[in-house]
Amino acid sequence: MYKQEQIKPYGEEGTKREQVEQMFDNIAHSYDTLNHTLSFGVDRIWRNNAIDFLLKNRTSTDSVLDIATGTGDFAILATKKLHPQRIVGCDISEGMMQIGREKVAKLRLSDIITFQNEDCAKMSFETNSFDAVISAFALRNFQNLDECLKEMHRVLKEDGHLSVVDLCTPVSFPMKQFFWLYKKGVMPVLGKLFSKDNTAYSYLPETMDAVPQAERMQSIIQQAGFHNVNFKRLAFGMCILYTAEK
Repeated sequence: MYKQEQIKPYGEEGTKREQVEQMFDNIAHSYDTLNHTLSFGVDRIWRNNAIDFLLKNRTSTDSVLDIATGTGDFAILATKKLHPQRIVGCDISEGMMQIGREKVAKLRLSDIITFQNEDCAKMSFETNSFDAVISAFALRNFQNLDECLKEMHRVLKEDGHLSVVDLCTPVSFPMKQFFWLYKKGVMPVLGKLFSKDNTAYSYLPETMDAVPQAERMQSIIQQAGFHNVNFKRLAFGMCILYTAEK
């Protein structure tokens, strides 16, 4: 078991999966605003980096699975840049996906993007279903990281690609010191102010410290069956892009 799998938003009672679902249902109404505020808007750039990897390494990407889709921003971006025939956004939080469905409907993309309640560790999709699997800022929230990665591998087609971005802790001066102050002080205060959830944005920096990163995560992804696994630090090490092939 990895350290972040033992960290729960609301204490000991209930599984991590149940508590993460509750947490995201609680903050769904403010998630988009707060997410962009906390990252100074560069979370959009990070998602673009993940999609650009697919554009450079695939001639076409007709089907995409967006793991932990939340309110659908990544799925919407992938639709605009990759022009797939279908994208499925899956999540355990109905509150988040309902906001995503409303956004997609306003953009008239409901014939391409659909949403589905799925536990990443045991998905209902058939093997070899998708050309690409994408995900943003979700690895630290999985109750069973190994099983989730194995499922991502299973549902990919034989020539499929994985492209994942996740937050991490910078390792170099001065960003390392600045980010420590930011996540311990600014992030929890803004989280409480915007979301009214006293726990969610304390849980976030705690799991960021605990989740495997860089070379260690690269090795874990390889153990799930992927090859050509690579990682790239973004924004002075605040985010990492992990890419792989089936």
